Amino acid sequence: MSTAIAITSGKGGTGKTSLTGGVGSCLAALGNRVLCIDMDVGLRNLDLSLGMSDRALMDFTDVLSGRTTLEKAAVPHPVIQGLYLLTAPLTAPRDAISEEALRRFLAEAKEQFDYILMDAPAGLGLGFRLSVCGADRAIVVSTTDASALRDAQRTVCELSHTLQSLHLVVNRVQPRLLRQLHSTIDDAMDAAGLPLLGVVPEDAQVMLAANRGEPLILMARYGAARAYLNIARRLTGMRVPLMPIR
Repeated sequence: MSTAIAITSGKGGTGKTSLTGGVGSCLAALGNRVLCIDMDVGLRNLDLSLGMSDRALMDFTDVLSGRTTLEKAAVPHPVIQGLYLLTAPLTAPRDAISEEALRRFLAEAKEQFDYILMDAPAGLGLGFRLSVCGADRAIVVSTTDASALRDAQRTVCELSHTLQSLHLVVNRVQPRLLRQLHSTIDDAMDAAGLPLLGVVPEDAQVMLAANRGEPLILMARYGAARAYLNIARRLTGMRVPLMPIR
């Protein structure tokens, strides 16, 4: 059964877009058809994270308006089979995107893809609400700092009104804080009030991959890349233990 997942964060800088691209790449590598949608109008970056900035010529508003079809707008990744990108527009009138149109679009997309990952803009604005309105489940991405956890808690409060399946990913965890790690992760889970889907270590390879325009899994097999793969496996229903972060 196809699943639409909104990947959200209460504030910027949590690594949400890198996580979307990384987990989407891993889901495709596991044999699924995956559509990654950048929902951040005007501030899109998912195309850069996937190394597809020169390939995306149309955006999701072109599909919603009927100017083109999903088949034409969704761009296949040049290397990872089964991975597709639908990017956000650089600008769009506020009335160009409606919740009803997005729901119809997602219903169509579910007929063609196993997983639809929507990279929602940080915060609780219009882009967030649009991402959530048609989602089946949501992932809240947070770091371990106090301000990110507070914003994650607010995000959870908003999501809980419309979604029942919510999970937390604690991202950019620094191995040098290992002695404090368990209490910090527990604090994050308590603050968010969500079950833990994954813990991702801080990894310089994430930035290197983005700068090179390559998905991380094509460059590395450990660190954040391994964490992304474990998260993807859990989303498919596999039981995967949390990896040790050293």
